[in-house]
Amino acid sequence: MSPAQPFRLASGGRIDRSKPLTFHFDGKRYGGFEGDTLASALLANGVRVAGRSFRFHRPRGIFASGIEEPNVVVQLGEGALAEPNLKATEVVLRDGLVARAVNAWPSARFDIGAINDLFSPFLAAGFYYKTFMWPRWSWFSGAIRRMGGLGTVPSAPDAASYRQVYSFCDVLVIGGGPAGLSAALAAARSGARVVLAEATVDFGGSLLGADETIDGTQSAVWVERAVAALRAAGNVTLLPATTAFGYYDHNTMNLIDAQQMLHSVRARHVVLATGAFERPLVFRNNDRPNIMLASAARTYLNRYGVAAGRRAVIATNNDSAYPLALELAAHGVTVAAVVDSRNEAPNGFAAALANAGVRLLLGRSPVNAIGRAGVRAVEIAGYDGSSERIACDLLCVSGGWNPVVHLFSQSGGRLRYDDRLQTFVTAAWTQDGTVTGAAVGEFSLAGALRGGAVAGTAAARAAGFAVDDVPTPAVAAEPVQRASRAAWQTPDTGNGRAWVDLLNDVTSRDIRQAADENYRSVEHLKRYTTLGMAVDQGKTSNINAIGVLSDVLEKPIAEIGTTKFRPPFNPVRLGALAAGRTGRFYHPFQQLSAHRAHREATAAMEDYGGWLRPAFYPKPRETEETAVRREVLAVRRSVGVFDASPLGKLRVAGRDAAAFLDRIYVGMMSTLPVGRCRYDLMLYESGIVFDDGVVLRISEHEFLVGTTSAHASAVAFWLEEWLQCEWTSLQVTVEDVTNQWATMTLAGPQALTQLHALCIDAGITDDVLPHMRFCDSTIGEVPCRVTRVSFTGERSYEVSVPSQYGEALWRRCVAAGAVPVGLEAVMRLRLEKGFLHVGSDTDGTTYPQDLGYGTAIANKSTDFIGRRSTMLPEANRSERHQFVGIAPLAPGREIMAGSHLVHNGKSEGWVTSAGFSPVLGRFVALGMIRNGLARIGETVTLQNLGMRTQAQICAPCAYDPGGARLHA
Repeated sequence: MSPAQPFRLASGGRIDRSKPLTFHFDGKRYGGFEGDTLASALLANGVRVAGRSFRFHRPRGIFASGIEEPNVVVQLGEGALAEPNLKATEVVLRDGLVARAVNAWPSARFDIGAINDLFSPFLAAGFYYKTFMWPRWSWFSGAIRRMGGLGTVPSAPDAASYRQVYSFCDVLVIGGGPAGLSAALAAARSGARVVLAEATVDFGGSLLGADETIDGTQSAVWVERAVAALRAAGNVTLLPATTAFGYYDHNTMNLIDAQQMLHSVRARHVVLATGAFERPLVFRNNDRPNIMLASAARTYLNRYGVAAGRRAVIATNNDSAYPLALELAAHGVTVAAVVDSRNEAPNGFAAALANAGVRLLLGRSPVNAIGRAGVRAVEIAGYDGSSERIACDLLCVSGGWNPVVHLFSQSGGRLRYDDRLQTFVTAAWTQDGTVTGAAVGEFSLAGALRGGAVAGTAAARAAGFAVDDVPTPAVAAEPVQRASRAAWQTPDTGNGRAWVDLLNDVTSRDIRQAADENYRSVEHLKRYTTLGMAVDQGKTSNINAIGVLSDVLEKPIAEIGTTKFRPPFNPVRLGALAAGRTGRFYHPFQQLSAHRAHREATAAMEDYGGWLRPAFYPKPRETEETAVRREVLAVRRSVGVFDASPLGKLRVAGRDAAAFLDRIYVGMMSTLPVGRCRYDLMLYESGIVFDDGVVLRISEHEFLVGTTSAHASAVAFWLEEWLQCEWTSLQVTVEDVTNQWATMTLAGPQALTQLHALCIDAGITDDVLPHMRFCDSTIGEVPCRVTRVSFTGERSYEVSVPSQYGEALWRRCVAAGAVPVGLEAVMRLRLEKGFLHVGSDTDGTTYPQDLGYGTAIANKSTDFIGRRSTMLPEANRSERHQFVGIAPLAPGREIMAGSHLVHNGKSEGWVTSAGFSPVLGRFVALGMIRNGLARIGETVTLQNLGMRTQAQICAPCAYDPGGARLHA
């Protein structure tokens, strides 16, 4: 049997009373009907406290009826299917639904976290910026993290499946209210392909929550007929329960439907009929449960058959709330008073209210709400100094309307402040679209229907279709809208708090404090106070906040402006954005040809530049650091084998290959003899270091260009761009052959002995293959290339074979006695030698001169990419950061990457790479420091997270500076 619903009307609404449902909220069982939302069902059951605010855990009730709801945020389900941070107003009720309030324990009704409100004087705006700076609060970080956020992200993998679809249409209409339906009907008459998207499950928008007459019939009947006509048209696609959350270039709109399918729609013309959000009123204790927007109370009454209270007060500064008073009274709800801050009521309403027995109090505003678990009374004050207290259990507020301009702003459109409407409205478009209805400030029903028809007709014509003007549906005569009385906050705030952002607990006092502390930009105000953040994105708070700031600064609202509207307009599941790109499909890795062998050797595989590579090879009970040190010592004392296959290999060939590479690299490649190698840098046009690598000259017109692992594809595209767009006369081809070769590097004093053990068919000696040369040979019948280069400072040979033989080659090296070496050990080896690693030791400001390449640039006679930029004054300042080594004065002291290099109290640079050298018995580091090449031998202080270490600036190479080990 369905539980009783004491606030459900005996009849009315668009719910199906023949289909009762049961659900659980915060562990308690309730009843509802098909067609309810969780919010309407909670109200029907008399649940007043259904949520808690973020900062102070104050009790909150349902405030709105749509996606603008700031108070009642819930988590649905459990385990992998749990979904956090949904607004109760968006959750369609289903039988057996289980929901609980977020940010509340054990329940919204009784929340231990409410103790935070007692400490509110110490938790004012920006308190976290001031409190957690000193002393170090790391011991408290776990508790702070647990307090952050709202819902709980499921720990189990998401079991839902997601899809994305891409489509095109002539006219895309966003919003299925009166203006959107009218626009879609008009556009469809032309034969244009029309898509109509509506965020809720039912089309009709504001008409579903009102009792209006259109073309002589009830508005609900008109909506049904309009939807049926669109559904019957073969050129119209209807997307109910589909939210448009992002508007991008070229009229591309992203939408998400109830099945979590992501629609990316590109349209010739867009019609935004997104409606408007009602503004709250700001006064003392305006956050009490059962204070709600007047439009929400009207929607719950007419659409869901729910009276949100038994004795209501309606407070407004505009005409839109008056019909609610008459409708509540007609359904048996006692309306204690309509309180209007203006001195004159709309035409006809004063008499209608008197006939319904409703008091009308003009020139008055609410100044304080009484109650805690629900409003019990409201204090009213007049501008003449009068005041009274009126008992009520429902307070409906209306402070005017804000057009929903989020999507318009995302598209690049500009806004302007309208003094008559007291809100921001659309100004100039940058894309092919039209705004209509309440979204453009037309709040009358007749205006919305008329504007929609005009917009739909214009959109079809703009898309290239011929269509006649369509007649506008007839509506009953509407009274002329009287101007609202602007009041961003009631003048009497007393000692209580007036809440502007209900979800984030931001008060008008917080805004004043932020302005006093010089956070006067609206963007700074948002971040300092957290106003307009979280799941509602300030839909009910932003304009009031800007108005309060305007009053504080005594500056026109138009000059303050709004914050930037960014996608998503409403929260979207990350899974929907990723679609099938999850798990191993989220970031696919390239695997080495010897991947299986590395796994068998217990390699710890990690992501390096998109490749899954061995980081280290731990033995039983070895930590990562222990394994890395063991591998480093193996290379220094005997021989190690390192899988270097991902290093980029680009075949550059053609009659002009040498001249082409001269233009690419800082150094000369045309002078490189056949059979030899050369290390060099390539630059962006800005002169900033782009990549580095070793180049092999295979023949007179063929080179093998080496790149870093992560940049192989980028360098290939870079070279192709120059050939195809700038130097089209050069006869050169570029081919990425990285994946065609597997490369194993043998490094260490016994590397040559190990090389001979591979049975390479060539008499390789130091005379045949000195440092920086290569030769082609075979291993049995398998072709190979042996290159003598070193990234470790030890004698090293890179043996390359076709990729299908990579695993066999690696196993053969290990069987012959080479120790498997991971990338972390190789990076430690290069650190000891002071070798540059582009991307770790360089950034987007590093010129080659900063790395000691000034002489090479000066000596090169031909031009190359970036050369002219390296001649700019900025690139040649003596005070630039330059590449140096760093050694601790006390050998036992640790150096951490990222530490600042401090001299005379100022940061002069930073540590780019650091690690412990098991050979030297101390930490070694590289870094960038101001005018570093001239400061060798100078002492500096390394500072990181409060820890200080004395260190000396030195040459980058800490191990074997003479290079004798290359030939050992």
